[in-house]
Amino acid sequence: MKKFIIAVVSVLALVSCSDNILDISPSDRISDEQVWSDPNLTKAYLTNLYNAIPHGFKIHMQSKLTDEACCTINWGAGIIPQGTLTPDNVTSVATSDWTGGGNLYNWDDAFKYIREINILLDKLSAPDNNIDGKEEMMAEAKFIRAFVYFYLYERFGEAPIVETYYTMSDSTKFTSNTGDELVAFIEKNLNEAMPNLPKSYSADNANFGHATQSACQALLSRLYLYAASPLFNPKGDKSRWQKAADAAKKFIDTYTEYSLYPDYGKLFSQPSGTANSELIFARTFTTTNGHQNPMNNLGRRYGAYGGWWASNGPTQNLVDDYDMINGEPPFIWQNGEKVINPKSGYDPENPYANRDPRFDATILHDGSVFRGDELAMWVASDENSWGFDNYRQSTDNPTCNYWMRKFIPEDEPLSWQVTYTQPWIYFRLAEIYLNYAEAEFELGHEDVCREYINKVRQRAGMPGLDASVTGETLRTRLYNERRIELAFEEHRYFDVRRWKIADDVENRPAYGMQIIKDVNTGKKTYKPFVVVQRTFSPKMYFLPISTTEIRKNEGHLQQTSTWR
Repeated sequence: MKKFIIAVVSVLALVSCSDNILDISPSDRISDEQVWSDPNLTKAYLTNLYNAIPHGFKIHMQSKLTDEACCTINWGAGIIPQGTLTPDNVTSVATSDWTGGGNLYNWDDAFKYIREINILLDKLSAPDNNIDGKEEMMAEAKFIRAFVYFYLYERFGEAPIVETYYTMSDSTKFTSNTGDELVAFIEKNLNEAMPNLPKSYSADNANFGHATQSACQALLSRLYLYAASPLFNPKGDKSRWQKAADAAKKFIDTYTEYSLYPDYGKLFSQPSGTANSELIFARTFTTTNGHQNPMNNLGRRYGAYGGWWASNGPTQNLVDDYDMINGEPPFIWQNGEKVINPKSGYDPENPYANRDPRFDATILHDGSVFRGDELAMWVASDENSWGFDNYRQSTDNPTCNYWMRKFIPEDEPLSWQVTYTQPWIYFRLAEIYLNYAEAEFELGHEDVCREYINKVRQRAGMPGLDASVTGETLRTRLYNERRIELAFEEHRYFDVRRWKIADDVENRPAYGMQIIKDVNTGKKTYKPFVVVQRTFSPKMYFLPISTTEIRKNEGHLQQTSTWR
C-alpha cells in the first residue's frame, strides 16, 4: 500500500494535521517512496523547510514592538508596548497583531517545521537510502533546525528538544529542556552540519540563501553571544564571553571572502542577486515570489492607502540616538534626564543637520530629499494650511512623523504593481564585528572592542572612538552602535532583553516630533510629544507559552520561567 507525504501542522502536542500535501500538480499526490528516492522531489521538500526561518518584510514589522517604531495614526500601541501581554493573548504577536507582530510568537510554526525537518532526517538517514546529495541535504536540514531552536531560545529561554516525529496515534506529551540544553543541541546540529556544506556562497550566486559553513559559524557567533549575556548568564560566567569572542574571531579569520560593503545605504536597497561582499546569509526573492516592503513603509504621497501603510514609522527615540557627524552623541543622560550634549554641536532648531550618515540612509524626515522631492512634514501655524506630508493630514502617515528609508530601492518604481526583491538579511559581517566587540569588552579588552566598533563606524563615514572612551561609557557607545547599525533588522527587541536593560528602556515613552511652521516667517519649531506610554514588567523578558498549548500537554509542559 502506498503512503502519502502529509505535512502535519504540529503544535507542541504534535497530534493534529492539515491539508498541506506535497503536490506536483493540483490533482496529483506524491508517494512517500517517490519523495525520498528522487533528488529533485527531496530538494523541493527541503526548500520548503527554509520557510521555518521567517523574514522580516511584514506590514507589521518587529520594530513596532520596540522603541524603534510606532504604528500609523489609525492604530494604537500593541500588547507588548502597552505591557498587556499574557499567555492568553500572546499568539496575536505572531504575524497578525495590527500594531506589530513581526513573527515574534513562533511556537506553533517552530514545532510544525521541526517535525517536518525530523521526517527528512529520518528518511535520508535510512541505511538503504542512497539518494544523490543526501549528506548535504541533511546538513542543510540540521542548520535549519538549529536556527529554529535558536529562535525558540531567544524568545522563550527554554523549549522541548524533539528529534523524532510523531503520528496521530501517538500520545506523547512534552516538557521543556533548559536553556543550556538548547544551546548544546543547537551547537551539536551546527557542528554536524558544517563538514557537509559548502564554505560560502557569494550574494550573486544562484545558491545564495542556502546553508553554508559561514552561515553556521555566524549563527554560532550569535548563539554564544546570547548565551553569555546577562539574561541567559545570570552568574556572569566569563568563560561564556570567551566562547563568544572565539566564535566571532573564528569567523573573521576563516571567512576572509567577506568585507564591509562600502555604501551603507545601498547595502539594503539593491535587489537579490546583486554582488555584496557583506552578506553572509539572507532570504532572497524573485519578481514572482517577492515582497512589497517599500510600499508598506512609505506614506500617502507614494501611493499608500488603507490606513496602515507607512506603518513602521521610526520614533523620535531612535532619531535622538544617531550621533552628530563629529562623533559625539547629541544627547547624554544626567541624573535620569536626557539633556543636550554640549560637545556635540546639536542645534534643536535644526535637529537633522550634521548627523551620522546612517541617519539619512535609514530615516526619511522633514527636509529629506527623496527621489527628487523635498519632504515637508510640518503643521502650519495657521490651521487651514498644511504641510504636504504632515502626519495629521492622513491616517496613512506614521504617528511619529518619520518614514523608514532603509530597504527602499533607489531606482525601481514605487508602485503596488511592482514586486520587490531586496533580500532580508539574517547575517552580515558588521554584526559579527559588533559581536566580537561586545565579547571582548566583557573580557576587559577595551582596545579590541573599540577597534571593531570603529571598523563599523568608519565604513559609515563616522570618526572612531578614541582611547578616552572606556568603562561604562564604552558600554553605552557599544550598545548604541548596535542600535544604529542594525536598526530595523530584528535585533533591538532581543538586545535590550539579553542585556537586561528592558526594565529601563522599555518603560520610557515612545516619542514623535511635531513640527510647526510659521506661515508668515517660515520659521519651524520642533516639539517632541509622547505617542505611547510604554510599559514593561520583568516577566516580559521572555515570551509566555500560550495557555492553549499548556492545556494540551495536561500539566507536563511548564510555563516559561518568568511567567510561572
